[in-house]
Amino acid sequence: MSRSFIKMNGLGNDFVIVQPGEDAFEPTPDQAREICDRIDGVGCDQLIVLEPSETATIRMRIWNADGSEVAACGNAARCVGWLFIQAGKRGRVTLETAAGVLEATKGPDGTVTVPLSAEADTLELDLRVAQARGGPGAVSMGNPHVVFFVDNVDSAPVDTLGPWLEKHQRFPEGVNVGFAQIISPDRLRLRVWERGVGVTRSCGTGACAAVVAANRRGLTLRRVTVETEGGELSIEWSEADDHVLLTGAVEAEFTGRLPSLNPPAPEPARDEGPYAANDFSGDYNREFDHGAEQDRGFEGDRERGYDDEFGRYSDAPASDRPLGRI
Repeated sequence: MSRSFIKMNGLGNDFVIVQPGEDAFEPTPDQAREICDRIDGVGCDQLIVLEPSETATIRMRIWNADGSEVAACGNAARCVGWLFIQAGKRGRVTLETAAGVLEATKGPDGTVTVPLSAEADTLELDLRVAQARGGPGAVSMGNPHVVFFVDNVDSAPVDTLGPWLEKHQRFPEGVNVGFAQIISPDRLRLRVWERGVGVTRSCGTGACAAVVAANRRGLTLRRVTVETEGGELSIEWSEADDHVLLTGAVEAEFTGRLPSLNPPAPEPARDEGPYAANDFSGDYNREFDHGAEQDRGFEGDRERGYDDEFGRYSDAPASDRPLGRI
């Protein structure tokens, strides 16, 4: 059975969010990688599968682009929170994750706020890399982070040291690696190598970790604007309850349907004469009927016109084509 999905992003950190259905959707690591693949799949940083929950509005499971399942993602939680806030026309929803139950609340101008726990593990690890000011701060946001402070985040070795540090022996389960540049007490710039994904345009839990690590060293205030490649996030580390509040915009990109995880064997092409050839990679069979084309087995999601002058079938304009097909 195929499953509907929506493609969303939180400041460029993008997700394929699979809607709940009657049967469980349990992708294997290979299937998660295929869906996340930006060339042959839908393309995203992470695959999010929604399931019914007995303790919250909805349960969300998270697979990285490398096929590994993880416990938390701040931007994904904001996207899922926005979906259910909009659907229910309410101001708050709860989200069950492997890292615990989160609450998403509606903010101004379409923003969504999600509080994440802030377990400050280590102020400064004895781990030195080029261009960084001392060792990184280590912080848990339901997933592990180390944050290095640099003079210029544009020249930070994110894509070279990031993959090496992610799998460093000190982090047996892997780690998210952030590089932060302090602009002022209430503003910093951030780039992140995300565990199992790579360099991302934005990382919500990474932004929270950077603010916590910076504040603990006396470099920033507890309320900070974090600049990422995808846009700005507002982070507040609450003194009242020690939660870190993550606020930012989300965007719905398109919807589609994923194929069944166990699709039936394709039926052999029917031989209906010269006009029944499968000359579009076997997507559908067609028959010729007095100069007009009748599509079969293509689910009606694209129309093709017959060009009498050249005797060819032409695709509809790109703007009319459906999005989200694998």
